[in-house]
Amino acid sequence: MNTIKNVPARVLSRRPGHSLEAEREQFDKTQAISISKAINTQEAPVKEKHARRIILGTHHEKGAFTFWSYAIGLPLPSSSILSWKFCHVLHKVLRDGHPNVLHDCQRYRSNIREIGDLWGHLHDRYGHLVTIYTKLLLTKISFHLKHPQFPPGLEVTDEVLEKAAGTDVNNIFQLTVEMFDYMDCELKLSESVFRQLNTAIAVSQMASGQCRLAPLIQVIQDCSHLYHYTVKLMFKLHSCLPGDTLQGHRDRFHEQFHSLRNFFRRASDMLYFKRLIQIPRLPEGPPNFLRASALAEHIKPVVVIPEEAPEDEEPENLIEISTGPPAGEPQVVADLFEQTFGPPNGTVKDDRDLQIENLKREVEMLRAELDKIKLEAQRYITQLKGQVNGLEAELEEQRKQKQKALVDNEQLRDELEQLRKARLEQERAQGLYQEAEKKASATEARYTKLKEKHSELINTHAELLRKNADTAKQLTVTQQSQEEVARVKEQLAFQMEQVKRESEMKSGSELSSKLDALHSEKESLSSAVRQREAELQSAQSLVQEKEAALNREQERSSREIGELQGRLVEKEAQHQGLQQRLLDEQFSVLQGAVAEAENTMRDAVGKLDDPLHLRCTSSPDYLVSRARAALEALSALEKGQTKYVASMTDPSALVAALAQFSHLAADAIINGSATSHLAPTDHADRLTDTCRECGARSLEYLGLLKDRQSLNQADPERMRGPLQDILQLGQELKPKSLDVRQEELGDLVDREMAATSAAIENAVRRIEDMMNQARHESSGVKLEVNERILNSCTDLMKAIRLLVTTSTSLQKEIVESGRGAATQQEFYAKNSRWTQGLISASKAVGWGATQLVESADRVVLHTGKYEELIVCSHEIAASTAQLVAASKVKADKNSRNLSRLQECSRSVNEMAANVVASTKSGQEQIEDKDTMDFSGMSLIKLKKEEMETQVKVLELEKTLENERMRLGELRKRHYALAGVIDQPVEEDLSRPVASPRRGILKKPPLAQKPTLGPKPDCQLEKEDGMYQAQLMNS
Repeated sequence: MNTIKNVPARVLSRRPGHSLEAEREQFDKTQAISISKAINTQEAPVKEKHARRIILGTHHEKGAFTFWSYAIGLPLPSSSILSWKFCHVLHKVLRDGHPNVLHDCQRYRSNIREIGDLWGHLHDRYGHLVTIYTKLLLTKISFHLKHPQFPPGLEVTDEVLEKAAGTDVNNIFQLTVEMFDYMDCELKLSESVFRQLNTAIAVSQMASGQCRLAPLIQVIQDCSHLYHYTVKLMFKLHSCLPGDTLQGHRDRFHEQFHSLRNFFRRASDMLYFKRLIQIPRLPEGPPNFLRASALAEHIKPVVVIPEEAPEDEEPENLIEISTGPPAGEPQVVADLFEQTFGPPNGTVKDDRDLQIENLKREVEMLRAELDKIKLEAQRYITQLKGQVNGLEAELEEQRKQKQKALVDNEQLRDELEQLRKARLEQERAQGLYQEAEKKASATEARYTKLKEKHSELINTHAELLRKNADTAKQLTVTQQSQEEVARVKEQLAFQMEQVKRESEMKSGSELSSKLDALHSEKESLSSAVRQREAELQSAQSLVQEKEAALNREQERSSREIGELQGRLVEKEAQHQGLQQRLLDEQFSVLQGAVAEAENTMRDAVGKLDDPLHLRCTSSPDYLVSRARAALEALSALEKGQTKYVASMTDPSALVAALAQFSHLAADAIINGSATSHLAPTDHADRLTDTCRECGARSLEYLGLLKDRQSLNQADPERMRGPLQDILQLGQELKPKSLDVRQEELGDLVDREMAATSAAIENAVRRIEDMMNQARHESSGVKLEVNERILNSCTDLMKAIRLLVTTSTSLQKEIVESGRGAATQQEFYAKNSRWTQGLISASKAVGWGATQLVESADRVVLHTGKYEELIVCSHEIAASTAQLVAASKVKADKNSRNLSRLQECSRSVNEMAANVVASTKSGQEQIEDKDTMDFSGMSLIKLKKEEMETQVKVLELEKTLENERMRLGELRKRHYALAGVIDQPVEEDLSRPVASPRRGILKKPPLAQKPTLGPKPDCQLEKEDGMYQAQLMNS
């Protein structure tokens, strides 16, 4: 290699050793020019292209270091317009710049505050605006540093807002106040700008007015987001706190709402804003936070920035142009020019120029190698980043699944704990009820004894009353005898007086005798009277004793009766209290079950609108089983409710039925939503609406169970309609092949295999007829091509016929070895999915053979295309592979028929390849190829032809891409209509199944291709394809 002693300086300057320093110097120069042109003393708005370059610079260096290094050197205290435009550019950099800009601006807070304080003490129009603008910028920096969840552009989703607010009411309250302060600063700046415009009588089309109005575009963008977030937070606060507590918040929001609406209205009327921003319209009145449903009426205001027309870039001497041609100019063009027309001006290159050219080529080679290394490194980095992203996504998915599993586990634990508590409460209540029953029975027995004692006391009292009456009678008789004795005494005294008077007249002897007789009679009567008085005294004392004893007994009996009656009333009240307490506890157990059922149903209904649930899918069969189970649980729920309403002492049946129904109904709703993700649009919408209606009616029914007054109004029959609709939709979404009765499957297999054999025989005969016709009508090369194609088709048909015969033998062997004591129809019915797959495969083989014959006929008659034969050959190979897989699923791996079937399958593949090869070779012989002779074309003509050829290539590539997209959509639709199932359900799990090949999976399933003979119009009838292909290609 030649050495160069003196290398020109302009060559050395282009070496890549100083590329990084040059790039950095170029970047600093570009940023300095953009900052100086954006922030100047001209009273005109900041040009968007300069601000955009500054923002792109922050993303380039991942921060605002360069911006602040130039900004702190600006003479901001000397010009209020300069300070105003500095605040505007800083606002745009904060909103649209790199996220690290926020932390860089935090370091220069004191500089921003000093600018605002300086102009606040001066009486200047722009100075007043600068003071307000600096307060807004300081508030913005503080808010976003305190709440990093909100980027400076204020664009976050509702989920991030909910996460930032949290569940603590104090945090929500504080965040709302800070957003109110943020909004006040924004509105104050807009009001000050409009006030100065009105005072100066300026319009928006003047440069001075536009200079003031330009920063309001960022203010409008900030205010639209702040308004939406404050509405969300206010509704959340009103859901946690009473309305009176938040009266001050509502007043402040209403004031800001009217100011913001007035600001948007005035800005919308200005021509300056109409071409730069689309301002949203706020509603006529503020939202009603006291009504929770008003949140659904709230519409988020959206600000739209239209795409800007490209501005004319000013020429800037940022690169040197004196060191030769531009780097992007291809060297090939210069070499071609010199080879065609010679060196410029007829000069000859000297040694130095040759050395320079060699150096240039080496530099270009080194640059190419460097670019190649950079591309390779970038590719490796991209691959590693892709792997890292994939691993991170997988890790995140695992974390989500783990978190979900933990949450589900915690919910199941809580539910189990609640059921245990409910069971303990029920057992405790049952124990209290039994104890109350025992106490009530003991009280009843004691009350019976008291009644017997009371009856005995009543009888004793009646007997004493009778004795008292007898004693009173005896006393009366005694008193009568005393009166009679007194009368006798009086008579005797009268007789004695009479005797004394007579004695005076009669003799003494007679008187004395009579007097003795009277004295003796008197003594006898006196003794009788004393005896009677003694008897009377004894009777009176006895009566008094009896009366005293009777009174004491009555008092004791009445006292005992009163005590017993009080205790009886107390026991009855206690028994009623225990009964009521037992009923309340049982009702509380029912309420716990109702609350748990409500949570389950709400969770299921919430899954209908959950975007994470879109990935979940389910089958119509499982949905039908869940819907039937839910209907059975609904019947049990009706019986449990009827039993509980009849006797409200035992809610166990209702609680058990309610728990079972809530879980089964929620399962039906969730599986209905998952099934709708794979269903057609009409069925999916109907199924989703039906699931939503089922959830709403279930929640309404559970709400009625919460109140004893409305318990009788709860009708579980209202939930039966939506569940039956879900069941009906699930049955409609079932694959149509399942509609065939199982007892017909055996006969259908035989018919389809026979129809396939007949179709192949018919195809062989038609090929022979076509060959005879071709020999009579064609000659030469065309005859040779036609014979070769038809012979290969005949060999393919023979191989297919042998494969179908072998498959039939293997099928009979499978049926005989697997059916046992069952009949052939019972074996097919038991293995219905395998049978349907076999039917589908045989249909596909027969249809493919028919189509191959039709295509061959059209090719021989020169009305078809050779590509049709190639496609039909591929379809026949796939269909036979499907038939082999269908037969191989349940066959014994040591079966001889299975080995013969596999050999036949390989033979079919070879014959199909021969058809493709003969078709391609014949196509090459028949089609004429123009020789490409470009010797007579000039350079310009060659270039023109090249461009036209490139245009045709691009058109053909575009057409090919469209056709491939159309083919993909057709295959998707075919898969959807066929209802392909990856593997049979009844397949023995212990037997390994070969995974499908990638190439075969790309072909559409042949489940709905007819097995009948060719139709006149070559159209497929709807009933020709009713069965799914449920097999996997081996």
